[in-house]
Amino acid sequence: MTANRRFRRVLRIGPVQVGTAYDGRGREKHTAACTAPRCGFSADYDSRAAAELAARTHRCPVR
Repeated sequence: MTANRRFRRVLRIGPVQVGTAYDGRGREKHTAACTAPRCGFSADYDSRAAAELAARTHRCPVR
C-alpha cells in the first residue's frame, strides 16, 4: 500500500529533501529522502531536527 502524503515545509539540503506531513493516524511525521539516482535513502522521524540532521549527515553510497 502506498502512502499518499501532502508534504508541507519542504526543505532541500544537498540532494536530500526534508518534508513534514501527517501519517495515517494523524500524527505529524518528518521525512528525509535522498533524490540522487540509485540512492534509495528515506526515513521518517518524529522531530524536524532529527530529519534535518539526517539530511545534513547523509552520504550517498552510490557514486
